[in-house]
This record gives sequence, structure tokens and C-alpha cells, in this order.
Amino acid sequence: MVAIAIESLHISLGKQAVLRGIDAHLEGGMLIGIIGPNGAGKSTLARAILGLQKATKGRVTIDEADVAALPHAQIARLISYLPQGQTLHWPLVVERLVALGRIPHLAPFSQISDADRIAIDRAMTLADVSTLRDRTATELSGGERARVLLARALAVEAPVLIADEPLASLDPGHQLEVMDLLKDQAAGGVTVIAVLHDLTLAARFCDRLILLDKGQVAADGDTAKVLNAENLARVYGIRAWLGAVEGSPAVVPLFRNV
Repeated sequence: MVAIAIESLHISLGKQAVLRGIDAHLEGGMLIGIIGPNGAGKSTLARAILGLQKATKGRVTIDEADVAALPHAQIARLISYLPQGQTLHWPLVVERLVALGRIPHLAPFSQISDADRIAIDRAMTLADVSTLRDRTATELSGGERARVLLARALAVEAPVLIADEPLASLDPGHQLEVMDLLKDQAAGGVTVIAVLHDLTLAARFCDRLILLDKGQVAADGDTAKVLNAENLARVYGIRAWLGAVEGSPAVVPLFRNV
């Protein structure tokens, strides 16, 4: 399992402080949800873990190695990334698009191996896109495209998976399937980090939640500790119904605080 440490991380974009003093240790075998209002710094934190966003102060380490000093190719093998709102510009067939997930493992000018093909097939099965194998990706619906891009991330078979809003454009059934899939990945030892907006799904599936507010950690811990009435009022400015339906936790926003 890969261990990620975030140490006193500060990130500024221009004169704007986006993250301020983030500290967290992220370990395998857990589905870790990053939640918070719009503009809280969730996607910036995800990009910082990947080394795509330079730290103003502090650092991120992967197995004690500073991510800023690691070669991009090595990071690509360690962390698979599903960014939010990714647009497809090239009319690739779905199978070829998913195969791009194997690039971090290929030497220059090398061919896809039998092991690569097995990984591609496994990823498409997990993301429920095998039937789309021969379709052109740019002709898919938004939900189909989102699942194909998830399959590409899964094809990397990296020890860390970061998914930024993986439920966007998905219908409720596929939202549940994706959360089950992320949970299973974590159970297999992968460090899974998911940026989420749906608080009920976060409460139901995540082992740990990191609640960001204005670039700082407002709460960090198990779902019951993080998703309580006080935190929802303080961070989101809402009152919500907190309970359980058939044994599964649920968070239903009711009113904005005035």
C-alpha cells in the first residue's frame, strides 16, 4: 500500500490563498471523500497530491518521497487520475481510449502486451462499458463518457486512485455502481480519494471524510464525526435531516440558514 502525507500545505493562485495549512495522512484500504462547498479547494488539493499544483509552502509526499521531486512518469504509475469535466476532442474508439490508461507502463515505441489487454478488459468490465467497446467515444452520452473515462483511470491499476467528481453526469443507478466500485477498490488495498458533492453517498460509502472550508480542514474523520448538524451549519450554511434509511445513513438538506 502507498502512503500519502500532506504536510502544512499552502497553495496560492496569484494573490489568492486557495489552501492554507492542510495536514493529512492518507493510507490504502480506505475510500476517502473530500467534501466542502464550491471554492473550498477540493480540486486544488487533488491536483496538489498529483504534483500538478505547486505548493507555496509545505509539501506532499508519497511513501516519504516529495511529490515535487518525483518524475511525472513515476507519479503516473503510482496515481491514476479521473479529472472532473474532461472533454473529449478526438473520435477514438472506446477500447482505444481506455487503453490510454496503460501508457504509464509502456516503454517508448513498445506494443500493448497481453497483460495490458487483460487490464483494459478488466477496467471496462468494472466500469460497465464493455458493451461500448466499439463505439466512438465522442458520440457517447455524458454518463457513458464519464464511465469510459473512469475505465481509463482504472486501467492504470495504480495503487492510488484520485477521482474528482466521479458521479457527475451519472444517473442514480450508475452513481451507486461507481461508489460500490470505488469502495471495492479501497477494500483491495488501493488508496481511493474521491471529491464528492452528494453528502448522502459520501456518508454511506466513505470510510473517512475530509471537510474543507475556505481552503482549510474544517473536520476530518469518520462520516458520523464530520457530517453533523454543527458542521453542516458552519460550513455549508444549511440545516439538514440526518438519519438512516434501511440502515444506510442519509443527509437531506432542508433549509439555508439566514
